[in-house]
Amino acid sequence: MEKYAVILTGGKQYRVSVGDEIFIEKLEGNENDVVTFDKVLAIGDAEAVFGAPYVEGATVSGKIEKQGKGKKIRIIKHKAKKGYRKRQGHRQPYTKVVIEAINA
Repeated sequence: MEKYAVILTGGKQYRVSVGDEIFIEKLEGNENDVVTFDKVLAIGDAEAVFGAPYVEGATVSGKIEKQGKGKKIRIIKHKAKKGYRKRQGHRQPYTKVVIEAINA
């Protein structure tokens, strides 16, 4: 069984293994910078270890591969019979990270 970890970043939880590419909420840093996630909720392989709330001494390290923006979403507001129309767009920034090591 492959070793995995559950990390918390950007208010979301991700199940990651070594070599995984994940798209997470934007982190500060440039391409090829090393980032360390210290909020590890669980580590699993043959048997799982769960933290309360975090696993002590466990970290996950990865490399920032890309900083970018997601696809544009359109927000349209309209009020019937009032002549009110408003159109707005939004592109959510993200960081693409490649997981390099799970340190437990």
